[in-house]
Amino acid sequence: MAFSVASSPAAVHGSSLSSSFEQPRAAQFGAFQPFDRPHLPPQAVGFSRRRFAVKALNAEPKRNDSIVPSAATLFAPEVVEKLEVEDYEKLAEELQNASPLEIMDKALEKFGNDIAIAFSGAEDVALIEYAHLTGRPFRVFSLDTGRLNPETYKCFDEVEKRYGIRIEYMFPDAAEVQALVRSKGLFSFYEDGHQECCRVRKVRPLRRALKGLRAWITGQRKDQSPGTRSEIPVVQVDPVFEGLDGGIGSLVKWNPVANVKSNDIWNFLRAMDVPVNSLHAQGYVSIGCEPCTRPVLPGQHEREGRWWWEDAKAKECGLHKGNIKEENLNGNGNGAVHANGSTTIPDLFTTQNVITLSRPGIENLLKLKDRKESWLVVLYAPWCQFCQAMEGSYVELAEKLAGSGVKVAKFKADEEEKVFAQQELQLGSFPTILFFPKHSSRPVKYPSEKRDVDSLMAFVNALQ
Repeated sequence: MAFSVASSPAAVHGSSLSSSFEQPRAAQFGAFQPFDRPHLPPQAVGFSRRRFAVKALNAEPKRNDSIVPSAATLFAPEVVEKLEVEDYEKLAEELQNASPLEIMDKALEKFGNDIAIAFSGAEDVALIEYAHLTGRPFRVFSLDTGRLNPETYKCFDEVEKRYGIRIEYMFPDAAEVQALVRSKGLFSFYEDGHQECCRVRKVRPLRRALKGLRAWITGQRKDQSPGTRSEIPVVQVDPVFEGLDGGIGSLVKWNPVANVKSNDIWNFLRAMDVPVNSLHAQGYVSIGCEPCTRPVLPGQHEREGRWWWEDAKAKECGLHKGNIKEENLNGNGNGAVHANGSTTIPDLFTTQNVITLSRPGIENLLKLKDRKESWLVVLYAPWCQFCQAMEGSYVELAEKLAGSGVKVAKFKADEEEKVFAQQELQLGSFPTILFFPKHSSRPVKYPSEKRDVDSLMAFVNALQ
């Protein structure tokens, strides 16, 4: 998907900033100094079209051998672009002690118009100020869930005016919201956990936004959540979401303030006179949707104001689900907490177009040698971050295949079913996708890591 507006913050200055960035107190925020760059209008900026491959793709550089021309040459030599391979783990180590401004500048320099800042209307406004200080053009997007506080919308407006930008808003699918509210009510998350609502209102819109980017910038900090964010690097290959090129490793995630403490963020915001959400003055620290956010008391951790009825050690809505380790998801997950202390991880692919197969059901499917219909089955685990990442694509595929003669199903293949799935269903890792043709007893395993709708549809059509 394409975003509508690219902004040039260098053309607009806040009232507290002079036209020169040579402010004596700026040095206290890091050794990396603001840049003295000419202020160009957006149309004068030429974005680099270099593409960066992520190490996880194991890509090799394309050949660009020199060719000696001769009189007998009938065709011009083919010029092949060299693919640069970036080691982001190494880059994270190199930037470990860098200032947020330096990290932000590196991110914007490297990805140009293919990167955007994720802004929630809270203290992550610091990211926009850092981007403004680099003098480079930048983009900002936000998720409007439809349940934000009025103060948050006012903050959005103030930020747009301060920096002369247009925030690129992403909205949830109206049909999905309608189905959720009609079937479970407006406040179902108080009873069965917030994951389902967040998946509809936040995660899926974010997935759509990121499919149009090669990198994104977040305001995550290590001190924000004791159970999930203590080890985040300043830059990483996104472990959950896919970018413009599709597939695992196609998106880079930058966390410029990962190593910054909350007090230092607020000292920076006050020093630069940055507009902030007025809810902060009312005791709100971490700000999300209105029904799921409340002020924190003195001495409480900032994330205790979010989803306060659930486990305090794993407070994630799904936007940064890759922070949660598997062992936490199985013991201290962020699903609903029951009276006996156990937790429930929300199921995936919950739609009428995806059939849930039991162990006997998939065993019968395996035994059939002459099926009346073809079947597409995903072997999954609800806690698996890659299964979560492909949920939107698989659900959309199921909708497109409805009535086509191909049944779309799922089989939960973790825990006690994992050995069976490994021995009988070719399970190697989650997710594994199998196609059961009509006139063949042996299922065909999907060989690619690209799990977008078009790739999966091509696989099905090739075996029909």
